[in-house]
Amino acid sequence: MMAGEGSAAKPRGGRLCTICNTRRAALKRPKTLEQVFFSFTCLFFFSHFLVIVNNHLFKRGERVAIGASGGKDSTVLAYVLSELNNRHDYGLDLFLLSVDEGITGYRDDSLETVKRNEIQYGLPLKVVSYKELYGWTMDEIVKLIGLKNNCTFCGVFRRQALDRGATLLKVDKLVTGHNADDIAETVLLNILRGDIARLSRCTSITTGEDGPIPRCKPFKEDLNILFTYAYFKKLDYFSTECIYSPNAYRGFAREFIKDLERIRPRAILDIIQSGEDFRISTFTKMPEQGNCERCGYISSQKWCKACVLLEGLNRGLPKMGIGRTRVLDNERDKDTRQTNGTKSIESKQCGTLDF
Repeated sequence: MMAGEGSAAKPRGGRLCTICNTRRAALKRPKTLEQVFFSFTCLFFFSHFLVIVNNHLFKRGERVAIGASGGKDSTVLAYVLSELNNRHDYGLDLFLLSVDEGITGYRDDSLETVKRNEIQYGLPLKVVSYKELYGWTMDEIVKLIGLKNNCTFCGVFRRQALDRGATLLKVDKLVTGHNADDIAETVLLNILRGDIARLSRCTSITTGEDGPIPRCKPFKEDLNILFTYAYFKKLDYFSTECIYSPNAYRGFAREFIKDLERIRPRAILDIIQSGEDFRISTFTKMPEQGNCERCGYISSQKWCKACVLLEGLNRGLPKMGIGRTRVLDNERDKDTRQTNGTKSIESKQCGTLDF
């Protein structure tokens, strides 16, 4: 018998798939470095089917809002969830939820992309705006405070705006397109800020289960490959960066992590693993969750961060909300004594929705 006769002939010109060990590998997975025969798009699609099933992210009949900004991450998320829901009969009611921060030349253009996605994927769209919720746009805030700390306002307002929009849609869950790169940046930022409360939960695939609406991150384990998927599938997305973000603190963390990734590709996943493995000392006092006395939103302080920032804007003191809570409490107490309990400037509350 000839040498090798009776055994499967190995394909020439490449390595075998590490899963079946018979077919020639078509690509190398950046997350595990496995060489597999699947096409990139099929592997990406199948891996997220497993993520949803293995983590029990959804239940049949749930209403789910997809945070849609028009960027590649949220566009890929809307496409994948819509396709999986149709192919595998998840029985989900999906909605697109967008936030209009009021950034001329950026958000108005990206919202046009989201409106096209609404038609392309057949998903209802709900848009909530800073102007309606808070009485301010980011353009107006930047004119008042400048390009330093402006991302603090936007991040706090947007997070609450998503929750308020989700409440208006009466959904059971809110999903966002945060990927492994985003989560690694958040882990690093929480360490740099000493924010152990957020550090303990930022790596979870589902967060906010003790709040009004849980949030899910189906792309938690994805390295920065969403652009490639959007490119191959020819998805319609908006790719311009925010005009107010060049000086954002997160940007420096992003550059640092990218430098690490060039040296060691698994650095991003290792940072996330480190965040998951952190254990908080039993002697550490953790903030207790409550509700804002002013708007009812979930907060560990008397006033939620959005109300504090909004109060500063309405009083012409935008930096009042940038700093330690103790200082802010003293400012509010001092103002109350000076005005004998009356407001010198009429302020707009950050919302009236019941949380």
